[in-house]
Amino acid sequence: MSQQVVLTGMVLTAMPIGEYDKRITILTKERGKITAFARGARRPNSQLLAATNPFSFGEFELFEGKTAYNLSKASIHNYFRDLTMDLEAVYYGFYFLEFAEYFCQENNDEKDMLKLLYQSLRALESSAYKNQLVKIVFELKALTVNGEGPDVFSCMHCHKTENLNIFSVKRGGTFCSTCGKLVPGMLISESTRYALQYIVSSSIERLYSFRLSDEVLVELTQIMKEYMDQYVHHRFKSMEILKQQKELWAMSTRENSAES
Repeated sequence: MSQQVVLTGMVLTAMPIGEYDKRITILTKERGKITAFARGARRPNSQLLAATNPFSFGEFELFEGKTAYNLSKASIHNYFRDLTMDLEAVYYGFYFLEFAEYFCQENNDEKDMLKLLYQSLRALESSAYKNQLVKIVFELKALTVNGEGPDVFSCMHCHKTENLNIFSVKRGGTFCSTCGKLVPGMLISESTRYALQYIVSSSIERLYSFRLSDEVLVELTQIMKEYMDQYVHHRFKSMEILKQQKELWAMSTRENSAES
């Protein structure tokens, strides 16, 4: 017998099934990542048409069967439609969804990941933050939530908390200037270390409440690129598409400059 449940969450993926149905993945506060079927959601007059699109955040009324959920009703609080105003931001948003879909599990406590996802999408919508900064913050905090973040508050060798100006991706954390001579790593500024510490330790609600210089952003970008390559062995399609799109944009800009 089916049991009716109401779950708060966000649609991560949506796939057409048959002629009119959808299969969706939802990251929920109560039950982690779940898969649900939305019957008739692709019909033009369906009340579930918009509610079953990626980014839709709200309350989902479902019937829980033995092997699957069936969506019957949804009350959406935020569709994140402003993302469509910035094509680059949309790609980053899909990357965040793809990231969450890859890392999150069913029947697992994913409240922090859901909260991080929501706050990061809001930051993408805001003109106050660069998209690249939001990406870095999301990745670092998501890995930290998942228990895979770096140790940035003390030297990983001598455990001192001063002069932590070497970051070792291979060792997964910071080293003081003395111990850093013994490990492969990159020299980072004091501001970059503060930024790393803030992102790792800050509450998700306060995560997007700081500004960075371009120099610090460059260092953080390098750190997270190497860190992701080292510890996340997965290719995210949305990032590959965005890379290709940026190359097309750059080519178009060069051609326009040459013509003028």
